[in-house]
Amino acid sequence: MRALIMEQNDEGLATPQIKEISEDDLPEGDVLVRVEYSTLNYKDGLCLSPKGGGLVRKYPHVPGIDFSGTVEASESADFKPGDKVVLTGWRVGEVHWGGYAEKARVKSDWLVPLPEGLTTRQAMAVGTAGFTAMLAVMALEDHGLSPEKGPVLVTGASGGVGSVATAILAHLGYEVAAVTGRPEGADYLKSLGATQIVAREDISETVKRPLESESWAGCIDAVGGSMLARVLGQMKYGGSVAAIGLAGGADLPASVIPFLLRGVNLLGIDSVMQPKENRIRCWNRIASDLPMEKLEEMVQPATLDNLPALGAAILKGGVKGRVVVDLSA
Repeated sequence: MRALIMEQNDEGLATPQIKEISEDDLPEGDVLVRVEYSTLNYKDGLCLSPKGGGLVRKYPHVPGIDFSGTVEASESADFKPGDKVVLTGWRVGEVHWGGYAEKARVKSDWLVPLPEGLTTRQAMAVGTAGFTAMLAVMALEDHGLSPEKGPVLVTGASGGVGSVATAILAHLGYEVAAVTGRPEGADYLKSLGATQIVAREDISETVKRPLESESWAGCIDAVGGSMLARVLGQMKYGGSVAAIGLAGGADLPASVIPFLLRGVNLLGIDSVMQPKENRIRCWNRIASDLPMEKLEEMVQPATLDNLPALGAAILKGGVKGRVVVDLSA
C-alpha cells in the first residue's frame, strides 16, 4: 500500500517520500481501517516540515491527523468489518501514525462511527477544522447563545475552522460578522453566510480601554493574542468567546474587567482529547446542522503527491477552505 512517510536524512531533517509499505509496518492497534480520505490541517503542515514542527516524536513517521474509511479487520466488539468510521485527534498523525496511507491501524477508542447521512469524503471535508468549529458552536450554545441575542464574531474566518464556523452559524440563523485580513475573500465569506465583513486591522490593535461598546453576543476566535484581548472588551453582557486557535500569538494582553463587569466567559475548545461521548454528539450535530452544499464550496481536492507543497503553503496562510485528500487517487 502507498503511504507518505517522513524520513530523516543524515542532518536530522525530515523529508516526505511516497513509498510502498506493508501492514506489518503499521503500529499497534485493535482496528485496521482502509483509509478512503484524509485532509490537511495546520498541524499536518507542521508535521510535514523538516523538523516536524515540534509535534513528531519518532521517525519514520506517517502524518495525517484526520482520516475516514472502512473497517477492514477488528479485534474490538465496538466495530466490525464494513463499518464506516472517522478519526480526529488523539495525537494520531503526530505521535501515532496517521491517515496519509492507504491503511491505518489504531485503537478502537479513537474511532467514531460515521453518522448517518455523511459520506467518508464529506467527513474529511469537515475534518478537525469542522469538528472544532462545531465544538465551539456547541459550547457557546451551552452557555446561552441563541440567534436573538445578537451578532456572532468569527475571527480568522477565511481559514478552515473559521469557514466552517461561519457556515454553521449562518445555517442556524445567526448574524455572522467575519474577520479577515484578506479583502479579496469577502465574497467567499458572504457566500458562506457572513452578513458583515470586519477588516483585521480594525480589531487587532490593542486599546487601553478595558471595555468598549457591547457589540458581540458570541465569538469563535482562531487568532488569540491582542485580537482576542480586544474582542473580550467588545462582548455583550454575559457573552462568551470560544477560543480555538492562536494564529496571532499565545500571549493574552487582556484585563479581567470584562469578566468582572460584564460576566464575559472565555471558553477553551480542545478537539484532541475530547471524550468519546461528546465526539459522537458533535458528529451528529455536524450531520444535521452543517450545510453540505456550503461545505463543498470550500473543498480543494488533493492526492498524497500534492501534500508536501500544500503542507508548506498552509504554514504560510496560503490554503483557503478545506483540503480533501483522496487516498485512492
